[in-house]
Amino acid sequence: MEKVILTGDRPTGKLHLGHYIGSLKRRVELQNAGDYKQMFVFMADVQALTDNADNPEKIRQNIIEVALDYLAAGLDPDKCTLFIQSQIPELAELTTYLMNLITVSRVQRNPTVKTEIKMRNFEANIPLGFFCYPVSQAADITLFKATTVPAGEDQEPMIEVTRELVRRFNQTYAPVLVEPDIMLPDNATARRLPGTDGKEKMSKSLGNCIYLSDSAAEVWKKVKKMSNGAPRMSMDEPGNLEGNAVFTYLEAFSCDDDFANYWPEFHNLEELKAQYVKGGIGDGTCKKFLNTIINNMLEPMRVRRHELEQDIPEIYNILKKGTEKARETAAKTMDEVRHAMRIDYFDDAELIRSQAEKFRAQ
Repeated sequence: MEKVILTGDRPTGKLHLGHYIGSLKRRVELQNAGDYKQMFVFMADVQALTDNADNPEKIRQNIIEVALDYLAAGLDPDKCTLFIQSQIPELAELTTYLMNLITVSRVQRNPTVKTEIKMRNFEANIPLGFFCYPVSQAADITLFKATTVPAGEDQEPMIEVTRELVRRFNQTYAPVLVEPDIMLPDNATARRLPGTDGKEKMSKSLGNCIYLSDSAAEVWKKVKKMSNGAPRMSMDEPGNLEGNAVFTYLEAFSCDDDFANYWPEFHNLEELKAQYVKGGIGDGTCKKFLNTIINNMLEPMRVRRHELEQDIPEIYNILKKGTEKARETAAKTMDEVRHAMRIDYFDDAELIRSQAEKFRAQ
């Protein structure tokens, strides 16, 4: 079977380090490796509207922010297909059909749905569109017959729902849809990067993000405020790694070359950790080191983003072309879906012929 990648983001704001290390960095690597037949990357504006229905302007404005982050990070429209979810009407149709193959109780058991509902204070009044978004997400994946979905570990329950729906559809109708596999980041820390507070997953709504488009000064301001875990009276006291966001970020972003270039006293992160827990390493020094690493990583993206911002109409043109290309694939899959479900009435010549004979014989 030919391999197809699909992944995307909700356009509710600029992308942050959690998006980058959790999925975006891997997308660029996969794109450049060229080991897949097709790669689809989309802006999930329909999903974003499930909890922003009263503020569509927020989504409208952030489509371009996400597109700029994609391109600045290295996604290439000549190598992958960038598209906008709402502009593919076949997605809504497939979502409707898949809803008939899953129960309310099964969606309710999804741990990611439970967490998202609690985070948004939806316990008493859950918008139906939001509640059903695992099915919508399954449609996103299956419409393009994706075999691989690069994502963080919080998306594993969603992928399992997709696999269940694929099996149910194929058993009920015909083997049309494809079961996907999730591709988790190799670095375990990157699978769910905490916010700068060290307590929660990095999230725009919690205000604990470092954005890919942040200036060097903004990054340093946020790094200086990062949690160091249990407070120390002086650097001579043993450091605590538990709840220490600085070391969590070093785990996610640093490499041995960073130590060789900027902190040659240590060969790698394990050596730094060993000394830190003994004492004698200042938290401020660790933060300066982390700041250097993050800003060195983000600087090429900032430069590229600034260049892209000078021609916004071209960004929309890239998205339009990608959406048109994505819709061609979507249309082909939906033809197969309708045929499998036997609802391709106008294309079913045998149905028309047999019914014509039936009524002539009466």
